[in-house]
Amino acid sequence: FKGIFLFLCFQFICLLHSHINKCEEATKTAIEVGFRHIDGAYVYQTEEEVGRAIHAKISDGTVKREDIFYTGKLWSTFHHPELVRKCLEESLKKLQFDYMDLFIIHNPYSMKPGPDLLPMGEDKKIIFNNVDLRQTWEAMEACKDAGLVRSIGVSNFTRKQLEMILNKPGLKYKPVINQVKCDCFFKGSPDSLGHWCISCNQ
Repeated sequence: FKGIFLFLCFQFICLLHSHINKCEEATKTAIEVGFRHIDGAYVYQTEEEVGRAIHAKISDGTVKREDIFYTGKLWSTFHHPELVRKCLEESLKKLQFDYMDLFIIHNPYSMKPGPDLLPMGEDKKIIFNNVDLRQTWEAMEACKDAGLVRSIGVSNFTRKQLEMILNKPGLKYKPVINQVKCDCFFKGSPDSLGHWCISCNQ
C-alpha cells in the first residue's frame, strides 16, 4: 500500500497545500519511513519542494541519489517535439537533478503551447492542439539518448494510442510503462489494457 499512500500524499498534500511547504515536509517524511519511488509531474508545480526534500535527505545521509526512483511527466502543453526537452530540462533544474529515472507523457491529449497549464479560450474552454504523438515520442527517445532520462513511458494511453507508438517506423524504445488512472472513484477497468500490455512486453 505504500504506492497508494504516496500517490495520495503527492496528489492531495502537495497539490492543495504546497503554498505552506507541506509537500516538502511530506516528501522528507516519506523518505524517512522508507519510500523510494517518488511520482511527480511538471503540472503538479511541486518540483522545487520535492527536490529540496530529496537533497536534504541525501545531505543527512538517509539516502543516496541512486536510492531514489523519480518519475516525472511531460505536460500536455509541451507535446510539440521541440518543446519536450525544454519541459524535461525545466523539471530537472527545479529538482536539481542531472537525470530523471522515468519520464512519461502525462496524457495523450495535447493543449496549446504557452505559459498557461490549462490554456482557455474566451469561451472558458480548454484550447486543445493537434500534435502527432509519434513525433512527441521521438523527442522522448532523444532525451533518453542524451542521458537526461533512464527510461521513458506514457500515461493514460488507450490500446489504440499505444499501438500507434509501437507500430511507428523507426521505433527505438518501447514505452516501459503505461501509467493509468485506477481508484475507487474511477469506473473504468484497466484489466484488459493491462493484459494486452503484458502480451506486448510492456
